[in-house]
Amino acid sequence: MAKVLMKGNEAIGEAAIRAGCIHFFGYPITPQSEVPEYLAKRLPEVGGVFVQAESEVAASNMIYGAAGVGMRVLTTSSSPGISLMAEGVSYLAGAELPVVIVNIMRGGPGLGGILPSQGDYLQATKGMAHGDFDLIVLAPSSVQEAVDLTIRAFQLAEKYRNPVMVVGDGMIGQMMEPVDFPEVEVGPPLAADDWALTGCEGRSPRDVNSLFLDANDLHNHNVKLKDKFAVITENEQEWELYSCEGEYDVLVTSFGMMARICKTAIDVLAEEGIKVGLFRPITIKPYPYDACREAAQKAKRLLCVEMNMGQMIQDVQLATRGAKEIDFFGKAGGVIPSVEDVIQSVRETLAKTGK
Repeated sequence: MAKVLMKGNEAIGEAAIRAGCIHFFGYPITPQSEVPEYLAKRLPEVGGVFVQAESEVAASNMIYGAAGVGMRVLTTSSSPGISLMAEGVSYLAGAELPVVIVNIMRGGPGLGGILPSQGDYLQATKGMAHGDFDLIVLAPSSVQEAVDLTIRAFQLAEKYRNPVMVVGDGMIGQMMEPVDFPEVEVGPPLAADDWALTGCEGRSPRDVNSLFLDANDLHNHNVKLKDKFAVITENEQEWELYSCEGEYDVLVTSFGMMARICKTAIDVLAEEGIKVGLFRPITIKPYPYDACREAAQKAKRLLCVEMNMGQMIQDVQLATRGAKEIDFFGKAGGVIPSVEDVIQSVRETLAKTGK
């Protein structure tokens, strides 16, 4: 199939359709507004439903309703909008509803700005909303990977009946790259006979909710969610190693688009004979701790590079368990570190190894 040149936001919308999702509820916010703009035109062409909600809060409840009757459903937003969806996401997780949420991140906190950022890492992976639950969180580093991981997100959401979030920064949403859309086998709306609301047509009444008034019932439900995520952790971790053959002086850890900038810096340093590897988590939740630890063992020192003030570094520290010194370099607010910035940071880290 020939590749198509598409903007990242539009490619994400098309990928959702290819995954069998023809229901979208959302609200415009920069830099993700082209997703709903694209789907507003595209979904009627495939017999789908597009609703611009009155707010992100409303959208988070609309996707609850659609998923509750067994429909594949998508919502997208950007950082402040995702914060408004937080309560609804907790309800979705508590009710075990398979929805996909895309966050095209922008600078914060507060209203911040509209330029690219990775400042929502901790929100997505550690503190999305109230209660004991976990999202599956995927972090693409190209428009093609945004397509692939959007499709993967729907598959994972349905497999585990768990909300899945795809996080990209504003660069991925706004840039254009050639992509192809893989053939996807799309079954009926969902294998939801045993849980989705049906209007009781010839079946027993059932509930889709997250309310448990008995403390023991709620405890048992939390244990169930924890056990489910343990299975997800065992089976669904993804990561990339770049230039990690043999020994290297420094291991750079980075995710998303920032990892692409780091790759270019690593290639430039390699021409000078400086050995630098890259560990890039693709699932940032569950985080591939064991794989990160193994990659770190071959390095003298680590450098975590992010478009924030140091959020993923917490997971890198957990992975290495204090066995390696870890430096950090990051810029926030929409300032994108350059290749030269990364090279300079690697040199500074390298100097601390005595080389």
